[in-house]
Amino acid sequence: MQHDLIAQARTWLAEDPDPETREELAALIEAGDTDELAARFAGTLQFGTAGLRGELGAGPMRMNRSVVIRAAAGLAAYLKAQGHEGGLVVIGYDARYKSADFARDTAAVMTGAGLRAAVLPRPLPTPVLAYAIRHLGAVAGVEVTASHNPPRDNGYKVYLGDGSQIVPPADGEIAAAIAAVGPLANAVRPKDGWETLGEEVLDAYLARTDAVLAAGSPRTARAVYTAMHGVGTSVLTAAFERAGFPEPVLVTEQAEPDPAFPTVAFPNPEEPGAMDLAFATARRAAPDLIIANDPDADRCAVAVPDTATEGGWRMLRGDEVGALLAAHLVERGVSGVFAESIVSSSLLGRIAQKAGLGYEETLTGFKWIARVDGLRYGYEEALGYCVDPEGVRDKDGITAALLVAELASVLKEQGRTLLDLLDDLALAHGLHATDQLSVRVEDLTVIANAMARLREQPPTALAGLAVTSAEDLSQGTPALPPTDGLRYQLEGARVIVRPSGTEPKLKCYLEVVVPVADAAGLPAARARGAELLAGIKQDLAAAAGI
Repeated sequence: MQHDLIAQARTWLAEDPDPETREELAALIEAGDTDELAARFAGTLQFGTAGLRGELGAGPMRMNRSVVIRAAAGLAAYLKAQGHEGGLVVIGYDARYKSADFARDTAAVMTGAGLRAAVLPRPLPTPVLAYAIRHLGAVAGVEVTASHNPPRDNGYKVYLGDGSQIVPPADGEIAAAIAAVGPLANAVRPKDGWETLGEEVLDAYLARTDAVLAAGSPRTARAVYTAMHGVGTSVLTAAFERAGFPEPVLVTEQAEPDPAFPTVAFPNPEEPGAMDLAFATARRAAPDLIIANDPDADRCAVAVPDTATEGGWRMLRGDEVGALLAAHLVERGVSGVFAESIVSSSLLGRIAQKAGLGYEETLTGFKWIARVDGLRYGYEEALGYCVDPEGVRDKDGITAALLVAELASVLKEQGRTLLDLLDDLALAHGLHATDQLSVRVEDLTVIANAMARLREQPPTALAGLAVTSAEDLSQGTPALPPTDGLRYQLEGARVIVRPSGTEPKLKCYLEVVVPVADAAGLPAARARGAELLAGIKQDLAAAAGI
């Protein structure tokens, strides 16, 4: 067994084109570190609907140039089999370690396979790549990013020519084509022959961002902005300047791209501590709101002044921002379909119904939301918002930030705030309170065991609320294809449990709806909502054995 492992590692080493990972792997072989080698050669990173994502390093279970070259060769073979010989593939990348290398390798493989390749001019937000696919008439797009994952991760996200991320069966067909690549030498990689795009593609994206705002709307809201060490700063500030908003006050410590993400444990605005520098900047600058992007700027977080919160600032939940943007679009008189994933708040459906708009629920991820017929607006609780589906069929943290700033400006002119509008929505539709129980694990069997335990012994009550139905979503429903998840309906509440598709996490999404008769009843309703959420979280953790 040990001899086979060393032989496997030596075979990989002989093909590896990257001096850094070659040196790393050679040292492991030399040291006879079979535990580490076994972890790296336990299989291959699986290509799925999120593409590839994993820790950087040598070997087939890590993200590296060898894995990326194989992925690109498989994607090229798939595209040619679909009749796209000679078609254009656009490639974007963020500022993480190895992103530029992975983008260049992808361009070389596509060129060598007889496709045309065009690479974005520099590290740019993921939505710029999603826009460029449709703008340039490409047959596919690749974004090299690990979004908000830890610094040592990177990833490979694939879009097809409609500008949406891949869904089954395309993911399985691409995975099969990757598995068929064989030796790395099979992937021809010329030294040149692809195009590096100029700034005009970004200019076209920025010109499109204006379309999300209403003509003549107020543009007075002042924002503090953090890019979370990612690629958002230059694009967001340019978009705000074009639109006529005040120049955002930057969180200078996090404004420039830095793959080490030195000021945050995890570069995700939802993680504890990630927004601390933004809050400190806001306490000095006294803006109307804080806007944060994740490192590839496809997500948008919002915080608002709140005297009831310690430190004077409160992060809005993704569901709250999702409802606020929906209410704003309804007020502007939009038409079309509102859509969200099943893990997001049911409040969106109530807003759409009252406005006479279409509404659809999809599986988790914008790969599903973006495919809804007639989509006008889509959101997901994990800070993702699609406010211009004709331009970007994916979540877009730049255009979402513009729309939030427009809404804050409209309310400011009325002497009101985003919190006032949230109160209005609670009075109109009931107080919708959401929370998440999220468990990060080292050992993935913890997640599998928790799911198995819940399937074998589903809870009958949580926080004293009776479970009225328990669905195993792996069986599919009349409205949804199968997915690994569980959904519980309770009296006045809902719970969904699923493994994360991009991180080693078990995620449980909780919602309670508390009726509110009048404004005087809001504090009691909020207290009741918080009490129920805490109880559900505690009981669910016990039921899942986590």
